[in-house]
Amino acid sequence: MNTSVTPMMAQYLDIKAEAPDALLFYRMGDFYELFFEDAVAAAAALDIALTKRGKHLGEDIAMCGVPVHSAENYLMTLIRKGFRVAVAEQLESPDAARRRGSKAVVERGIVRLVTPGTLTEDTLLDARTHNYLAAWTEVRSEGALAWADISTGAFRVAACPRVRLGPELTRLGVREIVLAEDSPVAAVAEELGTAVTPLGRSAFDSGSAEGRLTGLFDVGSLEAFGTFSRAELGAMGALVEYVEITQRGKLPFLRPPRREAADRLMTIDAATRRNLELVRGMSGGREGSLLWAIDRTVTAGGGRLLERRVAAPSTELGTIRDRLDALDWAVENAPLAEAIRAELRRVPDMDRALSRLSLNRGGPRDAAAIRGGLAAAEALFEKLTDTDLPLDVSGLVGVEELLALLDGALVAEPPMLLRDGGVIAQGFDGELDEARRLRDEGRGVIAGMQAEFAGATGITSLKIKHNNVLGYFIETTATHAGKMHADDRFIHRQTTANQVRFTTVELSELETRILNARGLSQEIEERIFARLRDAILMASDEICAAARALAELDVTTALADLARQENWTRPRVDDSRAFEIEGGRHPVVERALKREGAPFVANDTRLSAGAGAAIRLLTGPNMAGKSTWLRQNALIAVLSQMGAFVPADAAHVGLVSQLFSRVGASDDLARGRSTFMVEMVETAAILNQADDRALVILDEIGRGTATYDGLSIAWATLEHLHDVNRCRALFATHYHEMTALAGKLDGVENATVAVREWEGDVIFLHEVREGAADRSYGVQVGRLAGLPEAVVARARNVLQALEEGERAGGGKPKALIDDLPLFSAIPATAPAPMSETQSAAEARLREVFPDELTPKDALALVYELKALAGGGSA
Repeated sequence: MNTSVTPMMAQYLDIKAEAPDALLFYRMGDFYELFFEDAVAAAAALDIALTKRGKHLGEDIAMCGVPVHSAENYLMTLIRKGFRVAVAEQLESPDAARRRGSKAVVERGIVRLVTPGTLTEDTLLDARTHNYLAAWTEVRSEGALAWADISTGAFRVAACPRVRLGPELTRLGVREIVLAEDSPVAAVAEELGTAVTPLGRSAFDSGSAEGRLTGLFDVGSLEAFGTFSRAELGAMGALVEYVEITQRGKLPFLRPPRREAADRLMTIDAATRRNLELVRGMSGGREGSLLWAIDRTVTAGGGRLLERRVAAPSTELGTIRDRLDALDWAVENAPLAEAIRAELRRVPDMDRALSRLSLNRGGPRDAAAIRGGLAAAEALFEKLTDTDLPLDVSGLVGVEELLALLDGALVAEPPMLLRDGGVIAQGFDGELDEARRLRDEGRGVIAGMQAEFAGATGITSLKIKHNNVLGYFIETTATHAGKMHADDRFIHRQTTANQVRFTTVELSELETRILNARGLSQEIEERIFARLRDAILMASDEICAAARALAELDVTTALADLARQENWTRPRVDDSRAFEIEGGRHPVVERALKREGAPFVANDTRLSAGAGAAIRLLTGPNMAGKSTWLRQNALIAVLSQMGAFVPADAAHVGLVSQLFSRVGASDDLARGRSTFMVEMVETAAILNQADDRALVILDEIGRGTATYDGLSIAWATLEHLHDVNRCRALFATHYHEMTALAGKLDGVENATVAVREWEGDVIFLHEVREGAADRSYGVQVGRLAGLPEAVVARARNVLQALEEGERAGGGKPKALIDDLPLFSAIPATAPAPMSETQSAAEARLREVFPDELTPKDALALVYELKALAGGGSA
């Protein structure tokens, strides 16, 4: 220890050495203080004042602080900005420190490390999203990923080779990953925005991991939970060790690990998730995503379950059909389903309340949340007992004794903190009731004593008050103090600017009794609450089962409500290679259009394939709805296999093993990739991985390079999908030359988006039909976008020359372009003069205020304008 610094600063430096990579929140009374470089970094990140406190080695000590009562808000900001925080609490009271010596420093120690993957507080978490911490390791080229949400107790593991790590981290939305030091996959996680934490290689040893896990779950062997590979054991063991490190030995409640088989879930890579906006919109939030459009859950647990299903649709027919059967029941039994939803609205987040209680961070309201959730579960079980709901709801009951205990012990609305008192209900504990009686009667005696003193002295303004320094005291104004001094009963305590304070022997004795009663009642409440917490943790498995059943009910009834309100239909899902959609709609776009009062144009899709490929080659102009049609079919596949109804009149979906989407374009400048390079990388991933049960969505392959290069790449890509991958695919393109492939490849058929051209403008019908587009209407779309009229006119001239030359077979594009006059050589043409008829009609229209017209006035105006145009009268 450095003797040149104060004892307190020496303690700070010793504690800081335990967590050199984290900001240290050092508890000093009602504040967490930060010093040195930590203070500089925190003040900048939190936009708070930076001050100084004394000197160290001749330099000023930088300091800043945040109040303990609002620390969670500051923690949230720091975590979001990439910091880790070590929280050092006072482990004893100042009085206890003084008993060790007048200069003794209050004992402090780190009680937890706050990192992105180890948050448990509601204020730091999104209630409807999991907060996953993961660990990955590799043993003899066999990789494994373990992940847990310590705020809910979820704990999973799966085989995960290096090539699958990126997609898995994206699917799970992992916030933090633990990797061995110098791990070769750290860059993969960092590119995805996942916080990376290195850990010594010994933490990933599978032998010690097995012992760590059996000790955690108090079992002799892990065989009861399944058979795990060495890599899986290593990943799970490292994850548990890191949780122990961050929680300083206080392990949260974790459910036994479940092994997740990758072949039971639809494979969706990171680019496809981003392109299809499954759980996150392009802005990064939920709005605009598929999850945003379909989420009608009313509980936090249900919201998290729905997100998991959207992110990981099933490929198990039995699971999908069971979910659809339950959904069918909820649609057909609408009144009962709505009654279930009404009950579910009262369900708190039991998973996260249980986790906080297991870490000893839970308060009275967490115990009340368990009580409320179990009471709702019991009420729902009674509603569903005599129904034919095809869901197992047995988990809703089985903890009647715990519910009775909590119901009898807790007040209806407990305070936030145990130290506030008033947590345990009257009549639950006789000793507590007696202590409270003494405490409360003491208040009455104080009031009577005040009245007695006021009467005896004749000072009506006399008051008996209390503060933490003097305890109870008698207060009067300075003008009346003489009367008090004249009476020997009153002992002078303190004089302030305007008041004089006294006490009496009787008042001091009463104060002792009151304080003892108050302290005793607090001690009894803490003892009873500890007993309640232990009872809750003993029933943690049953509570988790109830929470799972409630979440399942929530998702089922929420999707049923969506299906009824939006006229969605049950898909037919089987093990064929069919993909037939009648009247399909895009769930997100349709919701947006409904806000504007506009209809969505539904479209059919036919992709059924036998042994070979089934590809639709889609042509048509931009803005006509090609990308919407591509995406809506991919989203219908996701909805079908997650066990939801779909936005269509009818749907037949043969199991999709993999979903790939290459839609849209953007640079990745951070990695030195152009738009075209990103496109090629994503296309290569599809062609190298897609199997014959994949569904592939491709839009404008080859548009980022020269015309002939792009056409050749698109042509070869489509042939590869047809001949090698032999999958189902929707392929949109502007290269009309490719429509000839429909006559050469058995599995390829042309489709186009219908448009109409009227007086130089293009009208989009948003209707997908068989056949090929005759042109792209790019010039017309440019005009709609607001290109200057001169540019539009010039583009038409160039396009006409190129098309005529091509039809004549006469020239190369460069020669044709050389023959065109330069843009600057074309004389500017003045707008055509307006006819008298046009002038009169336009003048009349300028006088009209549309919002003030009645329907009859509007009809009369139409007749008037027609007459001005020379059309006569009706």
